[in-house]
Amino acid sequence: QLQASGGGLVQTGGSLRLSCAFSGRTFRPYTIGWFRQAPGKEREFVAVINRSGNTRYGDSVRGRFTVSRDNANFMASLQMNSLKPEDTAVYYCAASQTIIYSVYEDPEGYAFWGQGTLVTVSS
Repeated sequence: QLQASGGGLVQTGGSLRLSCAFSGRTFRPYTIGWFRQAPGKEREFVAVINRSGNTRYGDSVRGRFTVSRDNANFMASLQMNSLKPEDTAVYYCAASQTIIYSVYEDPEGYAFWGQGTLVTVSS
């Protein structure tokens, strides 16, 4: 299971740090993806970190967001800086042990999902 937390209300230009707690026997083999979904829009890829610590970011967040993982504590994090109103969405973390590089950005590639945490950026 996955549990995302850390969402809230922040002003434009502010920062938030989201956390994703993983419940399972092992965490290291999993690739962790972050997605978001704004009202009326499709789920959007935000960032991913694989078992080797390699990362990829969506075009709209690259340079502002940083994904990381703490294998010892079964946690992943998403540091969000320079937030904009268009970053407002429910943010989800997802996990997969088998996803391949070419489909990291496809939500269908992830078997496990957290419940989501709401981020609201006020203008």
